[in-house]
Amino acid sequence: MRRRMGRALVAGAVVGGVAHHAGRASAENDAREQQQSAQIADLQAQQDQMTQQQVAQQPQYAPPPPQYAPPPPQYAPPPPQYAPVEAPTAAPAPPPAQPDRIAQLKELGELKASGVLTEEEFQAEKAKILNG
Repeated sequence: MRRRMGRALVAGAVVGGVAHHAGRASAENDAREQQQSAQIADLQAQQDQMTQQQVAQQPQYAPPPPQYAPPPPQYAPPPPQYAPVEAPTAAPAPPPAQPDRIAQLKELGELKASGVLTEEEFQAEKAKILNG
């Protein structure tokens, strides 16, 4: 029985030691973060102070009084000379659209093949289409 108590005591000591170490590490990390936050705040305050000093040191210039304004021009420059532009001429109207001759010839061939047109009628209509 003595042995069992020893193991429990050792296990408790190990658990306690681990918990103590974890708590200590956490406390050290928190302290480190607080120190870094304080350093950052100090640096920002220093930068703000330097910026304010630089703004205060910059010379403030007033605009020049009106008597130093450049005089208005005494004459206007001559307008540029351009060559006259000719009016565009109207383009000739495109010729009226001619019906598609190939489609007409195909249609005539179909009519002849179906027996609606005779050979003479087919030749006459074909000549009309080709001669325009």
